[in-house]
Amino acid sequence: MKFSLFAHMERWDESVTPSQQFDNLTELTQIAEAGGFKTVWIGEHHSMEFVSSPSPMPQLAHLAARTSTIRLGAGTIVAPFWHPVRAAGETALLDVISGGRAEIGLARGAHQFEFDRLAGGLPAADGGKHLRELVPAVRALWQGDYAHNGDIWQFPTSTSVPKPVQQPTPPMWIAARDPDSHDFAVANGCNVMVTPLMKGIEEVENLVNKFETAVGNHPEVPRPELMVLRHTHVHSSEDPDGWRPAAEAIQRYYRTFDAWFGNKQTPDNGFLDPSPVEKFEGRPEFELESLHRTAMIGTPDELVERLRRYAELGIDEYSFWIDNSLPHEEKRRSLEMFTKEVVPAFQ
Repeated sequence: MKFSLFAHMERWDESVTPSQQFDNLTELTQIAEAGGFKTVWIGEHHSMEFVSSPSPMPQLAHLAARTSTIRLGAGTIVAPFWHPVRAAGETALLDVISGGRAEIGLARGAHQFEFDRLAGGLPAADGGKHLRELVPAVRALWQGDYAHNGDIWQFPTSTSVPKPVQQPTPPMWIAARDPDSHDFAVANGCNVMVTPLMKGIEEVENLVNKFETAVGNHPEVPRPELMVLRHTHVHSSEDPDGWRPAAEAIQRYYRTFDAWFGNKQTPDNGFLDPSPVEKFEGRPEFELESLHRTAMIGTPDELVERLRRYAELGIDEYSFWIDNSLPHEEKRRSLEMFTKEVVPAFQ
């Protein structure tokens, strides 16, 4: 099982400058590379300070110059916000800049807040139509001249300029949850990334089963890879209560996600207060003890034991989701401990 880092430039107040955010992202990526991580993943979000990332491409291009071996994952670009010609050209350019280290993830999108601003109010639930049309169009543009006459986009003969280094195409990944998304990804030769969010190992097993079903339905396609993305934090075994600050921070992250996802409040200059704890009374998945069990929080030995189950399930890549509202120094310590005391158990 390989490991990767999933990170955004978090900003919870104005005490951290955008330049510091960028430096922090670079440092975490270099720690991950030194620790043997396969890939760094950066997603796409707009006008949200807690996940500052209007485009993964320039961030990954910068990281390409500051690293040498780690692969650079756009994880994920949001299909309804991209024209196929632009998506193909920019992702191919990233592959050229990085010397063939690009991994391209695509998703349908989730936040109605973003759709209201970038997609004319298109219902976020309808983003899957864009994803299903974008994937084959981008792949065709990477390989040469191509004209498109789809339901969403129409354009005359065009091509990706530049062409990607990786041939015939860079690896493509699809963020999937429902069976249809798994089936589409596998049928189109795309790898799959999933997140169980606040659910436990039973949800990981459920997502693996959906993936395996899709693989079984398409024996004509070479087996793709499966990546599981999960909030992760390691604390010292000398601090038995070290899990609690991490659980509190991850709870804050999810409460903030809830506030943005609800799309009922007007943000203040890119910031939005987390939904109050009281809102989640009767929701056991938000309780700290539950997050301790479901998020990957624990000592190195505890995480090794839990991750062995992921390896047994045949998961190809575990992604250390480092977004959690903790200060950068805490994230750095956690990531360094993970690379030194957890990763070697799987090498």
